[in-house]
Amino acid sequence: MLNEPGFMPSHVGWIEVICGGMFSGKTEELIRRARRAEIAGQKVLIVKPAIDNRYSEADVVSHDQSSLPGIIVDTADQIVLLTSAVEVVCIDEAQFFDNRIVDVSNTLANEGKRVIVAGLDMDYLGRPFDPMPGLLAIAEYVTKLHAICAESGTIANYSQRIVESESKLLVGEQEAYEPRSRQCFRPPVDNRRGKVRQR
Repeated sequence: MLNEPGFMPSHVGWIEVICGGMFSGKTEELIRRARRAEIAGQKVLIVKPAIDNRYSEADVVSHDQSSLPGIIVDTADQIVLLTSAVEVVCIDEAQFFDNRIVDVSNTLANEGKRVIVAGLDMDYLGRPFDPMPGLLAIAEYVTKLHAICAESGTIANYSQRIVESESKLLVGEQEAYEPRSRQCFRPPVDNRRGKVRQR
């Protein structure tokens, strides 16, 4: 499995997408790549959408509490305005942006920047989560991560909503979601938390 591309000449840009369900380690992997780029002496910018304030108002924080300072943006177009002096652009929680994030990522890569994007590839109904399909299509490198199913203990790639809400965008953590395998995924909402499915 290709986990991270090798370093290329500074004038060559590309897009890396880190995707998967909730609790699969997407932000943790984004932070790891950002730190490695900083160790390599590259100028790194990390951004996240304003809607995601679960752990910190500005820092990008993973579920295991790894963090790096970040900048909050309201729209994808704001990212371009912040990138003139950077070589690596890291974008967390990309599913919370509109489809402009696809064009913005392309623009940055075409300018010679390494663009690392992390986000949920499916929503709580198990459907592709826009704008992630567009980002996956244009990326040179894709890493799909998996969590462990809260019911079966097997590989999980679905995000099971466990609280009542019909909103597509419901920012939450363990109180609102848990990872589920295909066999244990019951959309839209499953309150039977932690019970092994009977066959």
